[in-house]
Amino acid sequence: MNPCHARRHVRRPLAAALCALVALTAAGCGDPGSPQSAAAAVPTTSGYPLTFDNCGTKVTFQRPPQRVLILNGTSVAEVESFIMLGLDKSVLANAQSYGVSDDPSMIGRIKALPTGGLTMNKNFDVPAEQVLKLKPDLVVSTWSGGFDAKNGFATREQLAAAGITSLVNPVNCAMGKPEATEEEKRAYRNQSINSSLEFIALLGRVFDVEDRALDLIGKLRARVEAVRARVAGRPAKKVLIAYPGMAMMNANGLPAVMTGGIYDDVIKAAGGVNAFAGQSSDTTRTLNTEQLATAQVDVLVVGQFTPDERPEAEAAKLFAAYPHWAASKSRTYAVVSDGVYLGPLNAVAVEKLSKVVHPGD
Repeated sequence: MNPCHARRHVRRPLAAALCALVALTAAGCGDPGSPQSAAAAVPTTSGYPLTFDNCGTKVTFQRPPQRVLILNGTSVAEVESFIMLGLDKSVLANAQSYGVSDDPSMIGRIKALPTGGLTMNKNFDVPAEQVLKLKPDLVVSTWSGGFDAKNGFATREQLAAAGITSLVNPVNCAMGKPEATEEEKRAYRNQSINSSLEFIALLGRVFDVEDRALDLIGKLRARVEAVRARVAGRPAKKVLIAYPGMAMMNANGLPAVMTGGIYDDVIKAAGGVNAFAGQSSDTTRTLNTEQLATAQVDVLVVGQFTPDERPEAEAAKLFAAYPHWAASKSRTYAVVSDGVYLGPLNAVAVEKLSKVVHPGD
């Protein structure tokens, strides 16, 4: 998860989970990095043993992993990628979930995965002793901070000593890693739809299902490119992505407005431009009422954070609060959940947004 952009978490207390993770990664939030090239993110050698660098740690796989623990990290990017690649049976325990999804089938498929009876510590992830007791052969984290001993998590060194391989989603190397390289910071700051696809490619290599991964990547990329082609040449409408249920992320109690990185890329693919394009990721925290009131918003995108939220009612509230928006006058809005985050559902979100940004084009 990118806590600077207030990504997903389904368990209560939601505010505590997100704010705690922001505190844990504050050093990385203002200085993230760009999508790595496929060559940088995915090992190019073939066969086993497979050895490559992952966020500065050398990892080696003697065979495809069979007992995988997916850490929480308030993300669903990793578990959804496993599911879409058909790697469900390799999951020993999964700590990621959300409760709403732009692909409704994901909710049940994630719930069907084993949880290993694991519980979270105060930092909202699996504590070291539980990880070591479970004896997985691979532990996957969405961010480097998932292996930080200061937060009660098993370190990559501890896991290696126990014969357990660890893997961080490469685009998030800089997250929770004080000594992150400039390349890692760049990759994190500029993550895009391509970053989501690169993680699928990495799993394909690690699990020896490269053909399956390439097929999935091709299909997802084709869906995005089909939308790009449809909206090409159309005027780029101003789009605002706001998560009312993540208001705890904003110092002024406003909905969490998502800017930069993958959010901008999803909007651009759908034929729009972020209403706060060019702003840093810190906008989510610092945005005030005046800035929101004076923003140019042609299309409102309401992000649904929990199953009990009512996006239609939230849209109506925002329209009433900001009547000068063009979106308020035309009542133009869309609803998304996890598709605008890092993960394999970006194509779904692009398709959803494009139908509202450029209906009938």
